[in-house]
Amino acid sequence: MSSSSALILFSSLLIFSLIYSQGNALSSNYYENTCPQVEDIVTQVVTEATKKDKTVPAALLRMHFHDCFIRGCDASVLLNSKKNTAEKDGPPNVSLHAFYVIDSAKKAIEARCPGIVSCADILAFAARDSVVVSGGPSWEVPKGRKDGRTSKASETIQLPAPTFNINQLQQSFSQRGLSLEDLVALSGGHTLGFSHCSSFNNRIHNFNNTHDVDPTLHPTLAATLKGICPLKNRAKNAGSPMDPSSTTFDNTYYKLILQNKSLFSSDQALLSNPKTKSLVTDFASSKDAFFKAFANSMIKMSSINGGQEVRKDCRVAN
Repeated sequence: MSSSSALILFSSLLIFSLIYSQGNALSSNYYENTCPQVEDIVTQVVTEATKKDKTVPAALLRMHFHDCFIRGCDASVLLNSKKNTAEKDGPPNVSLHAFYVIDSAKKAIEARCPGIVSCADILAFAARDSVVVSGGPSWEVPKGRKDGRTSKASETIQLPAPTFNINQLQQSFSQRGLSLEDLVALSGGHTLGFSHCSSFNNRIHNFNNTHDVDPTLHPTLAATLKGICPLKNRAKNAGSPMDPSSTTFDNTYYKLILQNKSLFSSDQALLSNPKTKSLVTDFASSKDAFFKAFANSMIKMSSINGGQEVRKDCRVAN
């Protein structure tokens, strides 16, 4: 293990102990006696799935974010629609995919330790493994989340939108106990994956009364995006990689923001506040600083919990 990786793991354990001391039910050794091999099983499933489909890590990381921001990290995003429309069918979540990876991990875990491990914990492990398999940092995932029984598509309006300005972003994160540093660090998850045109259309067509294109968007990128995402006759799944190294977890995202080449308004917005702009600059110049901050913020975010049970099937409440 490199010294920077060791430092990240040490600092994540330190933050974890702070979470535990605040009376949260999560702990590092929750499955030590009941299902000690759980994390190895999830890692194996995520690694195998990624070998077959390079988009899996980005999908699982995004799934975990979207889960935690609605009702806490309670796997409500995994529930299928039944009498009511569930979160996964809400407008911001229709492009979520790779649910089968969580199903596969759950099936393998149930064969070893039936009724013990929550789907919420499996998703938290899978998000961490997705970052690691893509070249990013590792961290100690606090364990012992419970799965929720409620999932409503209408609540997905609470997710931070790619069109948000800095005040809207700050409010969204602070409502969940997350700081400006958490906001900038967790936004770095945009180093992975692909975006459909709908998430950045506002920047390249009819931006405002004065400009058709967002003047803060680099003209070369704007022209490229307009070509991919015309107003009419657009290809069904048209869009753009989040950054040129979209399957590698690195700090390219922050470098792009400083070059006015980020995709979302919410990415560009990080330059509109002195503190967040300073953090963007720090993370752009130091991958180690970003990795450490990201690991710590993931521990913090993944510790927001609100579930009640351990599901037998991740898609259906007991």
